[in-house]
Formats: sequence, C-alpha cells, structure tokens
Amino acid sequence: MKEIVNNIFSQNTFDFQELAIRVFQNQYLYNCVYQAWTDALSIDPLTVKTINEIPFLPVSFFKDHPVTTGDFIPQIVFASSGTTQTATSSHYVKDLALYEKSFTRGFQLFYGDVSEWCIIGLLPSYLERHGSSLVTMVDKLIKLSNHAQSGFYLYDFNKLAAVIEQLETLGQKTMIIGVTFALLDFAAAHPMKLKHTVIMETGGMKGRKREMIRREVHEILKTQLGITEVHSEYGMTELLSQAYSKGEGTYKTVPWMKVLVREEDDPLKVSGSGRGILNIIDLANIDSCSFIATDDAGVVYEDNTFEVVGRMDASDVRGCSLLVV
Repeated sequence: MKEIVNNIFSQNTFDFQELAIRVFQNQYLYNCVYQAWTDALSIDPLTVKTINEIPFLPVSFFKDHPVTTGDFIPQIVFASSGTTQTATSSHYVKDLALYEKSFTRGFQLFYGDVSEWCIIGLLPSYLERHGSSLVTMVDKLIKLSNHAQSGFYLYDFNKLAAVIEQLETLGQKTMIIGVTFALLDFAAAHPMKLKHTVIMETGGMKGRKREMIRREVHEILKTQLGITEVHSEYGMTELLSQAYSKGEGTYKTVPWMKVLVREEDDPLKVSGSGRGILNIIDLANIDSCSFIATDDAGVVYEDNTFEVVGRMDASDVRGCSLLVV
C-alpha cells in the first residue's frame, strides 16, 4: 500500500481505475466492516473490474462501526460535528502524516505555495469541540504559511477586520477559511471591498441561523465584501481529501479523488456522470475505506466536476455543507 500512496501523491499521472481496484481488493480482505457489506450485497470481489462496479460503503457506517483496514492504534480520531440529536461519525486515522500530505498537496494544486498566503481560520464552532479534521487542516496550513498574521479568530470581528484591512493595504494574498454563519456575521458587522482576499466557506449553520441556500449565502458575501466569487471546500470527517470550488458552487477534485453518482432507487447502479446521489472514491483513505456512499444529492459532469444540490431526505444535517445549493 505504500507504493499506492507514493503514486497518488506523485507529480506523475497514474491509472486511477487500476489503483482503485487494487485498493478495493485490499480493503475487502482486511476491512471486516467493508467485507461484510460487500458480501451482504452478494458482490464477488473477483468480478469487479471497473470503478462503477465497486461497492460503496454508506457513510452512516462511520457512526456505528470502527471502519479500519487492518488492525492499528489510530494516531488521531476525527469526529464529525453532528448535533445533540444525531450520532457523530468517527474516522480512525492510522497516520496523520497521510492526511497532512493529502490536504497540503491539494492546496498546492489549487492555490499554489501556501507560504505565499496569509491563512485565517474563522471556525468558532469547530474550535469549541475536539476532533475536527477541518481545524487540523487549517491549523497546519496556518503553520506552513509562516505569516505573522495567520491564525484562528473566534468572535473578535473588530480585530479581524483591522488585520484584513492591513493585509489589503499591503497587497498580501489572504485566505479566510470560515464556517458559514461566522462569515455572514463578520460580513454584516464589517462590510468592505476585498481585492487580495479569498473567502472560502466550509458550510455549516448548525442552528445558529436559518438554513439558507448556498447561492443566497454567496450573494450576501459577495455584496458585503465586494468580491466576485466565493470559494468553497467540500470535505467531510470520513474523507482525508477535499474538493474545491472557486465559484458558482462547481467543485473539482484532487487527482486521487473521484466523484461518481448513483441512482436513489437503485444504489448499485453507478455512473461516471449525471444526476443522483454522490459516491466518492478517496484513495487517501487507504487505512479506512476509500469508497463512500454519501447522503449528498448532486450532479456530476463529463469533465469530472460536480455540484451538490441537496441532501437525501432521511440524512442528518452535516456541518460541512449547506442544506441546498
């Protein structure tokens, strides 16, 4: 498996389907939860030849089972935000360095060298609990940026506004990675015109405000902050990789991640494009499960980009995406 990890993060292109099939075969053998699910579907792993034929594990399994490939003591356990009424997911991470490699390489592919940026985390609800993979990611990016003004900001919007104004004056490339309700609160309290600052929303109202469609959120932020686009991050506790949107809610994945679509009334019918419920292959999930059937409804396009257009009716409200786009 070390060879696969080296391949997916290398600068060279690789055969995604070939590696995915190898990961599937390994996880079937050494992940008892995934093996039981595959067997329950009466799928013979030896007959699986394409990524569309791979069985996808329902994301809800991370709430009730330790989804691990092999036996190990996790270096860290990421926990989803959830609500007081819902169970939370746990992702047992064997090697934190693998997660760091995934998100740092992903950031580099989309935004270049992190050392050129000032990274600001506006994630109050996530900082107030333990086990957030998002906080772990942003904290590492803050450290790697090595910028004096990089850091987390809670509810001191006056201080944050002063810092942003100073960075704008200097022409410093800045990224604010924020939970939706905090970004809306900040923009309402300190409207300004940003030229050198990227606003990246990670979703999440968590009962702080009425749920809003993503387009509505983005229009408010664009108007109040004087920007033309709002960037978004698509990630979840159960994944070690992220997809990014640089505007209009259209996401693009990193090379070691692929989004497929399944039919709601026939979840074993999976396609490479179309409208339905999103299935995600994340090859960085080498020590858990790389094949996740999410609860997000969406559209996958021929060019491998995708949109999230809602959520299955029976699924929980998740912290890292808005209810409807």
